[in-house]
Amino acid sequence: MNARVVLAALFLGAGALVLSPSASTQTTPETAVGTYLAKGIGYCSAVRLADQHVPSANGRELLVFERAGMAGIPLYARDPGRRTWHFVENVTDQAHAGKPDWQLRWQPNITELTRSSGPLPAGTVLLAANATRNNDKGQVVAEDLELYASRDGGHTWHYRGSIVQGGGRPEDKDNHGVWEPNIRILPDGSMVAYYSSEQHKAEGYNQLLAHKVSRDGGRTWGPEHVDVAIPGGVERPGMAVVMRLPNGQYAMSYEDIDGPQNGHVYLKFSRDGLNWGDPAKRGRPVQTQSGAWPAATPIVEWLPVGGPDGVLVVLAGRADDGGDPGGRTMYWNNDLGRGPWWEAPAPVQKLSGNIHAGWTQALLLQPDGSLLQVTSSSSPEAPTDPGANVILYSGAPARFDRYEAEDAARHWAVQIDDPTASDGRKTRVASAPLGQLDFHVHLGAGRMRVLRMRWQDLGFPTRPVLRVDGHEVHGENERDKGDGWQITTFRARIGAGDHDIMLSAGQHAVDVDYLQIDPASPRQAPADSRSG
Repeated sequence: MNARVVLAALFLGAGALVLSPSASTQTTPETAVGTYLAKGIGYCSAVRLADQHVPSANGRELLVFERAGMAGIPLYARDPGRRTWHFVENVTDQAHAGKPDWQLRWQPNITELTRSSGPLPAGTVLLAANATRNNDKGQVVAEDLELYASRDGGHTWHYRGSIVQGGGRPEDKDNHGVWEPNIRILPDGSMVAYYSSEQHKAEGYNQLLAHKVSRDGGRTWGPEHVDVAIPGGVERPGMAVVMRLPNGQYAMSYEDIDGPQNGHVYLKFSRDGLNWGDPAKRGRPVQTQSGAWPAATPIVEWLPVGGPDGVLVVLAGRADDGGDPGGRTMYWNNDLGRGPWWEAPAPVQKLSGNIHAGWTQALLLQPDGSLLQVTSSSSPEAPTDPGANVILYSGAPARFDRYEAEDAARHWAVQIDDPTASDGRKTRVASAPLGQLDFHVHLGAGRMRVLRMRWQDLGFPTRPVLRVDGHEVHGENERDKGDGWQITTFRARIGAGDHDIMLSAGQHAVDVDYLQIDPASPRQAPADSRSG
């Protein structure tokens, strides 16, 4: 099967999905791009093993997600060098074994110990998930965030302990639910479990984010510490994901449901993974210069690409204020979360017929430098039914050098949908002196750069003008590939740090797709082989 396919809106028999190849990477809201894995509601989590005591097991990838029913958490694996996944088993609730009203069902988080934690050695695979109890009507009435460990690369699992327990039906106003565990190991081997809690409603917090620490490998857990709590009894910060950064700090992404901008994704930072500042302060919003922002069910990943600071990537279920409402772009930042964010097409182009499509996603850097994304997508046949969702995966180059015009600060300019643009959108810029796009970029090293602008005129000859930190740069090598778009190449020596690149339209209005910034090379062709 091709690595990238377009889902045909056709189901056969008992849920078999017909996949038809397509050479086009552009999609419409009626199609999805990705390889079908299995039926699944959402909440994908994946890990690539790297610290196994059996060297041949390193490189094995494990994947978990939510599936409808009471069978447990499905575990899939992909062996090193293989392109396809295979089903391993359903990981089931051992703490409540023999009780059919309990099962390990929701919000799985899988990770590998890179160092020992209590009695658990490096290489131990951890699975945290939410076990729930149903009443006789099939309604959830209790939760238990449980931790499991595997010392053989995910082949067998053993119950470690309960992180925190909750109760009440999720739909009830006074429920005391606990949700969404996320595990992180600190340099001293301490294990931290971050989670969402609805157990402080009487204190004026509709939902808050908290953590507990274990010093015996997850067998027992210390007291609860609050990380994000917005007073007033309305807002619901949730779905925390924590990553360690190369400067030793930690970044936490979360959604702010029912906040001033519903679902807006924020980042908070900590020097030690335990102290996150004033819980009432939301942190830094993830947002482009133009104001687009990802919303709901986010994850954050730090990738060691593009320079010593790497790249932070946020995936979310949707976006607002000019972002893709289907949540089919990645938001990236190469300055450790400071400054503006930029969009890039996600490897999987999912359908978003229900809120569980894209409800927490997995993103892994592959040995060849590419990205692997795994997420859920609504089905063409039953888009509003989460139980009919499917799990898709796909890969793409891990390149973060393209600055989409729709993400830049706009002056006398407007965003327009266009399927021929690199991210399905472009920006129409008014003629000089009115129209202008401002790109505030961060570069990791000073060197000669090649800046390529993809643009098209509106039927009247014109020549865009580009300035770097106020200095005009001469453009050359304009060309037309026959698709209506032109590429203009600019060369400039740009130092490390923050820079302002301004683009104006010239005598007549223009449509701008993107600005791409690459290191210059003596043998580098002036044409952009990746345009469009």
